[in-house]
Amino acid sequence: MELKLFGIAKDIVGSNRLSVAAEDFATVGELKQWLSQQYPKFQQLRSIAVAVNSEYAEDNQSLQDAHEIALIPPVSGG
Repeated sequence: MELKLFGIAKDIVGSNRLSVAAEDFATVGELKQWLSQQYPKFQQLRSIAVAVNSEYAEDNQSLQDAHEIALIPPVSGG
């Protein structure tokens, strides 16, 4: 499966896309844990939103039928 990365998530990984094996993750929460292990700087983020098929997802959401996954870090504005 392919992840789309935005903002600081893109900076941490060094790319705006990341390909991962779909069978490695059953849920959004498992994906977040894997990212924190592979890219420890993710642990420094207060939060990161995950969108599955263009809708925000909770940690327990299944990734089985995910056509598109996006990592959206917290944003600040003025």
